[in-house]
Amino acid sequence: MSSTSAAVDEREEGLSFQPKFDASGLLTCVATDAATGELLMVAHMNDEALRKTIDTGEAWYFSRSRKALWRKGETSGHVQRVLEIRTDCDQDAVWIKVEQVGAACHTGRHSCFYRKIQKAEGGPRLAFGDAERLFDPSAVYKK
Repeated sequence: MSSTSAAVDEREEGLSFQPKFDASGLLTCVATDAATGELLMVAHMNDEALRKTIDTGEAWYFSRSRKALWRKGETSGHVQRVLEIRTDCDQDAVWIKVEQVGAACHTGRHSCFYRKIQKAEGGPRLAFGDAERLFDPSAVYKK
C-alpha cells in the first residue's frame, strides 16, 4: 500500500482527527438542532474556530466577509451549545448538533433556511416558509 493510500485510509477509516481545510484555511460546518434535527445554518470554521468549539462547547465560526472569528450569540445572546460534533468521510466538513437558544439566523429567524425555491414560469422563485422572526435584527445589531 502506498503512503498516499495509507493516509487516505487513515483519514477516511481511522480514528485520528485530521481536519482537511480548504485553500483559504476553512471547512464547512453544518449546524442542526440536536432535539429536532432541523437544519439551522451552514457556516465556516478555521482551525481556531474549530478548536474553540471543541474546547468550549459553544459554536465558533469564521466570517468570510468580515475575515474574523466570531462566537455564535456574542452580540445577540442567541448561543449554540454544542452537544455533538461529527466529521464527514474525508474530514473536510463538520456537522454540529446544537442546543439553539433563540434564533440561529442573523435575520432574527430560527433557521437560516426560511425560504423555499419553487419552480415557476420564467425561472425559479423564492417563497417564505417558517419565516417568523424571533427578534428584530436592527434592535440587536446596532452599527
